[in-house]
Amino acid sequence: MDPVNISNKTQKLIHGGDIYSARERLRKNGNSPEILDFSANINPLGLPEGVRQAIRDSADTFDIYPDPLCRELVSGLSRHEGAPAEWILCGNGAADVIYRTVYAVKPKKAMVLAPTFAEYEEALRAVSCRVVRYELRGENGFQTGEGLPDALDEDLDMLFLCNPNNPTGQLIHKDLLLEIVRRCKNLGILLFMDECFNEFLEDPEEYTAKEYVKAFDNLIILKAFTKIYAMAGIRLGYCISANTGLLGRIREAGQPWSVSTPAQIAGLRAMAEKEYLAETRKLIREEREYLVPQLRDLGITVIASNANYIFIKDSRGMDAPLHEMLFEKGILIRNCDNYIGLGPGYYRICIKKHEENVKLIEAIKEG
Repeated sequence: MDPVNISNKTQKLIHGGDIYSARERLRKNGNSPEILDFSANINPLGLPEGVRQAIRDSADTFDIYPDPLCRELVSGLSRHEGAPAEWILCGNGAADVIYRTVYAVKPKKAMVLAPTFAEYEEALRAVSCRVVRYELRGENGFQTGEGLPDALDEDLDMLFLCNPNNPTGQLIHKDLLLEIVRRCKNLGILLFMDECFNEFLEDPEEYTAKEYVKAFDNLIILKAFTKIYAMAGIRLGYCISANTGLLGRIREAGQPWSVSTPAQIAGLRAMAEKEYLAETRKLIREEREYLVPQLRDLGITVIASNANYIFIKDSRGMDAPLHEMLFEKGILIRNCDNYIGLGPGYYRICIKKHEENVKLIEAIKEG
C-alpha cells in the first residue's frame, strides 16, 4: 500500500528528526536511499536492551489503563534524583510538560533566549503571552552572558532557560545560574530550566540547578528520557519543583492518562542503566574528538560542542547549502536558519556512532 500523502502546507514542522517528510521528498525525486539522521539529538546507542525487554515482558498489561499518578515511576525518579516524590510530575515527553506548565501559569509576559528551543515560544503564544527575547551574540559564541540577570524586571512572569542551550550547545555555569535564580525569586519570576541534555555532559552535576530547588519555589526543572535513553517514540518527560501547588495546577492542565503504561515501564527500567550512561558519555567524548577537528579541517566553523551535538557555521560559499547537499545523499542535519537569532549557514549536528560519523565527513568532503 502506498503511503498517505499529507501536505505540510497546513502543518509547519519546525524540529529535527522529521525522517517522514524526508522520505516523502526523496521518493518524489526518484531516490530511496537509507536515511542517516543527524538532525535529532538522540543517544546513538539506541534504546537500552533492558528497556526493550521490559516493554516486551509487560505487553500483557497494556489492556489496563495506566496509573494516572505514575506512582511507581515517580517513586523510582525520587530515588534517582534525590528529591521527594511530591516534587516530581511526569508527562508525555518534555514538550507536554512545557505546554502544561504554560497553560497552568498563563503568564502575561515571558522571556526566552534567542536562539533557543522553539517550543517555549510556541507554548507561550498559545496562551497569548507577550514574549520578549534576550538575544545571544554570535561574536561571543552565543553564550548566555552575565548581563541576563540585569535584563530581568518585575513585569516578567516567566523565564525559560535551556542548559546546555539548544541549538548552540553553550553552558550556563553554576555561579551565573544561582544569580539568575535569586534574581527571579526577588522579582517574582517563575524560572523554567530545561536540562534535557544535561545527562550527556561529562559532569552533569556541575551544570544542574537541581540543588537550588529546595530553597527556591520559583524554580522548575525539566528533564526527559527522550534523548539520553533514545526513547523519542515512547514519549516520557518530567519536572522537579518544590512548589507542589504549581505542580498540582500543571497536572490539572493536562489529561489524566498522559503517560502510557509502556512509557512508565520503560522509564522505570531505564534508570537502572548505569553502564549504558557511562558508555554513552565515553562514546560522545571519543566521537566529539573525531568530528570537531575533521569539521574544522574542512573549513567549517565549530562554535560549540557540549552534550551530544555540535553547533557549526558553514561559510564556505558552496553551490548548494550544506543541508541540501547532504540531503541528496540521504543525510539529514539540522538546518538552524529557522531559529530566531540565527540565519543561513548555521547547523546542529548530532554525534552518532563512529561509522556513521565517518560517512558524514566523507559526504561533506565529496561535496
